[in-house]
Amino acid sequence: MVDVFEQVEEELRSERYKRLASTWLPVAGGVLLIALIAALSFWGWDSWQTSKADKASIAYDRGLESLQAGNPIGADAAFVQVVKEGNGAYRSMALMQRAGIALAANRVPEAIEHLDAAAKASSDPLLSDPAAYKAALLAMDSETLEQVEARLEPLAKDGRPFSAFALEALAMARLQHGQVAPAREALVLLKNGLDTPDIVTQRADLAIATIDAGGAPNLAAIARAQGAIPVAPPAPAAAPTRP
Repeated sequence: MVDVFEQVEEELRSERYKRLASTWLPVAGGVLLIALIAALSFWGWDSWQTSKADKASIAYDRGLESLQAGNPIGADAAFVQVVKEGNGAYRSMALMQRAGIALAANRVPEAIEHLDAAAKASSDPLLSDPAAYKAALLAMDSETLEQVEARLEPLAKDGRPFSAFALEALAMARLQHGQVAPAREALVLLKNGLDTPDIVTQRADLAIATIDAGGAPNLAAIARAQGAIPVAPPAPAAAPTRP
């Protein structure tokens, strides 16, 4: 009799296992299939990104070579390809190069447009802030004080790589619009700042002396001249590691 009960229990257990298998095996198979698809998709995406970065690097080098050879048209075409193919770092650098080409041809609005795009192309302040700073300098003669301040104030915050330069540009923009007292106050703070670069300290000292001598109106020319200061993008080797 015991053997009969054991046989029945074994059959019931076997049926239970069969039901569990029929219920969960398709689910487990689906999970494994999804994991396989995800792994293959990531591999394909990673290979595609690497291929794009390689193409962008080659095109960027070609653009630099064209610039050195005095061929801005060919250089611009190469940098256009970088913008299409590259990651954020390469796009930012290529757009800054395109801005330089436009500026050399006296196409200032186009240069500002490229610089604005370059500032948005990368989340790294070491790449985005130089582009935004240069765009603000070029915009001083065409935009209102409020627009220029909106460009420069984020760059002037503590910890930003171009903070001192942005504060200096803000002072010059305010001088352009007749706000002599606040501009001088900002220049004094810059001059006495412990972290202010030497070149900015020297210019602030000169500007303060000019204001005190009654030459504040002439400093508008200095602000305009700042727009001609080149802000070169870093070399390709300085770009972040490709994904």
